[in-house]
Amino acid sequence: MGGCFSKPKPVELKIEVVLPEKERGKEELLAGGKGSPRTYQGNGTARHFHADERLPAPHPYPSAQDCVEAAVCHVKDLENGQMREVELGWGKVLLVKDNGEFHALGHKCPHYGAPLVKGVLSRGRVRCPWHGACFNISTGDLEDFPGLDSLHKFQVKIEKEKVYVRASKQALQLQRRTKVMAKCISPSAGHSSSTNVLIVGAGAAGLVCAETLRQEGFSDRIVLCTLDRHLPYDRPKLSKSLDAQPEQLALRPKEFFRAYGIEVLTEAQVVTVDVRNKKVVFKDGFKLEYSKLLLAPGSSPKTLSCKGKEVENVFTIRTPEDANRVVRLARGRNAVVVGAGFLGMEVAAYLTEKAHSVSVVELEETPFRRFLGERVGRALMKMFENNRVKFYMQTEVSELRAQEGKLKEVVLKSSKVVRADVCVVGIGAVPATGFLRQSSINLDSRGFIPVNKMMQTNVPGVFAAGDAVTFPLAWRNNRKVNIPHWQMAHAQGRVAAQNMLAQEAEISTVPYLWTAMFGKSLRYAGYGEGFDDVIIQGDLEELKFVAFYTKGDEVIAVASMNYDPIVSKVAEVLASGRAIRKREVETGDMSWLTGKGS
Repeated sequence: MGGCFSKPKPVELKIEVVLPEKERGKEELLAGGKGSPRTYQGNGTARHFHADERLPAPHPYPSAQDCVEAAVCHVKDLENGQMREVELGWGKVLLVKDNGEFHALGHKCPHYGAPLVKGVLSRGRVRCPWHGACFNISTGDLEDFPGLDSLHKFQVKIEKEKVYVRASKQALQLQRRTKVMAKCISPSAGHSSSTNVLIVGAGAAGLVCAETLRQEGFSDRIVLCTLDRHLPYDRPKLSKSLDAQPEQLALRPKEFFRAYGIEVLTEAQVVTVDVRNKKVVFKDGFKLEYSKLLLAPGSSPKTLSCKGKEVENVFTIRTPEDANRVVRLARGRNAVVVGAGFLGMEVAAYLTEKAHSVSVVELEETPFRRFLGERVGRALMKMFENNRVKFYMQTEVSELRAQEGKLKEVVLKSSKVVRADVCVVGIGAVPATGFLRQSSINLDSRGFIPVNKMMQTNVPGVFAAGDAVTFPLAWRNNRKVNIPHWQMAHAQGRVAAQNMLAQEAEISTVPYLWTAMFGKSLRYAGYGEGFDDVIIQGDLEELKFVAFYTKGDEVIAVASMNYDPIVSKVAEVLASGRAIRKREVETGDMSWLTGKGS
């Protein structure tokens, strides 16, 4: 991971730590605000301190009844570099053999529950086959995103050629471990007009920054502010599951924020940032001073500028309320989606079950063309047409017509008129950085905030992360790029927090994203901007394929459907710093990729 896990500078900190009792997972984490606070003197080296490792903790498994121990296999059953899911009591464990050593971990990815045994083992970590999260096999710690939690690590012993695993029953059931975190011990928390760290934006970047600070032992005040009325939630789910309620989407329960002293100001709009006086002003006039600032405001969806744009029942999907209203209005009626990118196509797919008709309007000739290329775009378009979605391509909306103020028809430039009771607009987004225009924080011509590899802006003590930044992408020759994806926002939030603590971390993650439509997932890793060729192996018609995006003689991105864990495998190869040549993927011989290691 390059500089990501370098040693911090020694600092003296007084930390109050809440030990998760028997390593409770997030579901029960301090649900009643209970738990025994302990104070210990940190020396700044407590990077990922575990309950059983760094703290004067009670024995991690207090009583034998709470534990299960059993022989799970013979030592010769696993080769080096092999993983196996084994039964233990009523649960399962992921058993890994690496460099002659056995490790036992939780078997499901805490993000969406993917079976990790189907993932990729490489360089001392296992990478999830679905969305690319990485876990250290020696500690269970989350090392690359998405998701917030780590895996439980279980005790292994070898006796008479048999491999024994011992685990607490609770850990086996929970399948996730929230890292030990400091609590806030700042006396001014909650009411004064100054904070140590202010985070503008409560998406993945903002939340991960706050959690990382607490995991690293930071115990001063943290304020997270958001335009939303909800605590941080899983926004990528909005367009894939429009019925989802805010509480189903929440990334952490309310008690979590209270337990760790992460204050969240909802419906709070920052209007100015005064970097000279280290102060922000909110729309309601409230002023807050900070010593470190993270800007993670995300983006604002573009809207239509055509005639009739103000009619009712035309939406961009930004909040659970938007998504829920779209489903309600679309039930048994006619829905039109403008824009055949990820958001538009996910919404169209979801609405086919609910609406009477679904139509998609797009300027390009195929969906996803710029991102996935002509051939993959066409194959996906066919899947949609087989599910009764009608496409109006190479045209745009010229007018929205209403009856009694409510949308009735969408008129296209091709002069076609499409019946519509509800319209969803997914034509891209712009960085939500208007509030920074008067500040001395640099913005580029498109409104993005340029940062270096440490997520620092041009102003000392001011960091930025997420959809609103451009940053140097290490494995594409430090090209300045904007990657508005969920996993990247997590990674950037973490790096920003590490550098607020002077740990000199650099962003080095390989971009990874996914989309889900009609119960099928497409996974993607790399950065394909400017690809000049696409090499496809497998069967596009059957949607069982892998597509390699190349530029010159180098593979710069990969996409797949029904071909796991190939995208995670490619991501691991790229993360290891090895270039993949075009000729390696042209032959159709994948042994270089699917062989042991790279």
